[in-house]
Amino acid sequence: MKLFNTLTRTKEEFKPINEGHVKMYACGPTVYNYFHLGNARPFVTFDTLRRYLEYRGYEVEFCQNFTDIDDKMINRAREEGVTVKDIADKYIAEYYTDADGLNCKRPTYQPRATESIDAIIGIVQALYDKGIAYVIEGDGVYYDVSKNDHYGKLSHYKLDELVAGGGERQASYEGKKNPGDFAIWKFKKEGEPSWDSPWGEGRPGWHIECSAMIKKHLGDTIDIHGGGQDLIFPHHENEIAQSECANGCCLAHYWVHNAFVNVDGEKMSKSLGNFFTIRDIVAHFPYPVIRFFILTGHYRMPINFSDKQLIAAQTSLQRISTCASNLKFNIDSGNEGDGSADAELRKACDDQKESFIAHMDDDLNTADAITDIFGLVKSANTAVSSGNASKEALQYAYDILTELSATPRSSIERYTFHAGQAHILVNLGLGLTNESGARIRRISETEIEGMRLCGGFCYHAEAVFPQYFYLRVSKKPAAAGFWKKQPEMTDEAAWDRYAGKDKLYDGTLREIAGDGIGAWFSFDAVEGEQILVQMGVSFVN
Repeated sequence: MKLFNTLTRTKEEFKPINEGHVKMYACGPTVYNYFHLGNARPFVTFDTLRRYLEYRGYEVEFCQNFTDIDDKMINRAREEGVTVKDIADKYIAEYYTDADGLNCKRPTYQPRATESIDAIIGIVQALYDKGIAYVIEGDGVYYDVSKNDHYGKLSHYKLDELVAGGGERQASYEGKKNPGDFAIWKFKKEGEPSWDSPWGEGRPGWHIECSAMIKKHLGDTIDIHGGGQDLIFPHHENEIAQSECANGCCLAHYWVHNAFVNVDGEKMSKSLGNFFTIRDIVAHFPYPVIRFFILTGHYRMPINFSDKQLIAAQTSLQRISTCASNLKFNIDSGNEGDGSADAELRKACDDQKESFIAHMDDDLNTADAITDIFGLVKSANTAVSSGNASKEALQYAYDILTELSATPRSSIERYTFHAGQAHILVNLGLGLTNESGARIRRISETEIEGMRLCGGFCYHAEAVFPQYFYLRVSKKPAAAGFWKKQPEMTDEAAWDRYAGKDKLYDGTLREIAGDGIGAWFSFDAVEGEQILVQMGVSFVN
């Protein structure tokens, strides 16, 4: 596998420090708000890199941090009249809602900066003892960039060129030895959280956090360090400076950076006010479509955000879903031909798999790898339509398709749930819309549990609108299980009022979907008390 290394500006053959084992770190969110699509791109990109390395047989230790102490967090806490920890707890929980929905696997380690204070102080102490860090009275402890002859090696600029591009966290203070010096420990200010240190009470600077968490969880030197290209300078440049001076060795062998998400040609960012949070977008498009959209472009190329692009992603995802469902239906129903199409189908599957791996090995080229999946879809659809493929050949195609798209095998099955006289037939495919093109709604575990536990009621679609399904309960629920906690909804009029609310249900149907995170349901048809439901999960892992 080759990866483009920002440090050398070339594609390099990937060779981990220890054969078969990869240590990887990617910068996580500052948890003072919901994260936006620009933030989501590195989360999805490095989750995909991790998953692909695992697919290729590597054991991956992956660390992604939470910055939970920062000027922005302190300001948000003041605005809301709560503690900084309250803000962190709230938005870490919200992060997981969206990250799980995007099918990002939980990292091996996901520490908070505030849980790493001892490790942070250890690096500050090492730099101070070596004469690389100094104290500005009443301000903090600063890193002296003039003591590092290699400062700027990642961004490929000279020191005097870098200072102007330092950003808001590279602020200028009187008393600094050099304009580019940066704070690694900030002295306490009134009303701010603080910790004891050899230099006085205070809190860590931004850049030092990642250096400390890498050292604590992965060691002095790692294989891959990732993040958005906006972090190259000053954040990653400063990480390299402080870590390598403190530890006396290389911080990371491969530096991988994704490009921006643009809106009308400009980078999506909170500072420009042109951002869309994932929570905003998911009200109109489900999480799997957002993930798919992110992966349709090469990670080093900018992608432009628009409804048109998301609609195209949704349509493309439906094509893969339909192919998988058709293959599974023909396999299970015994619809098979004389085998005359087998050789051609198997060869197409092998060719597309080989091409898929070649593209993913070439600097994680998900854009062309997805094209390979569509090549497989085309061949599979042709074989199914011909009626000349054997069950074994269809199974082979299905296996390759689910392998490359990482579709959970359990996600394309049929189940029947009984809730009194109601029967819900769930076709667990990748379908994202019904035939009318209506949007998807999520159904929670508690909702299905209520259906299972309670007799005498069923759902039917009252009306379908572009963004939501408006539902009503057609029969009174029994006072049992989950619904027993909803006494105000035991009469039909109350249910009618409830149905009139725009509501997307939280949670996923793990019991049905297994490991498939992000279960999305749409109603295909309603026949009396029998409701046909189609579920989609993120297919590109």
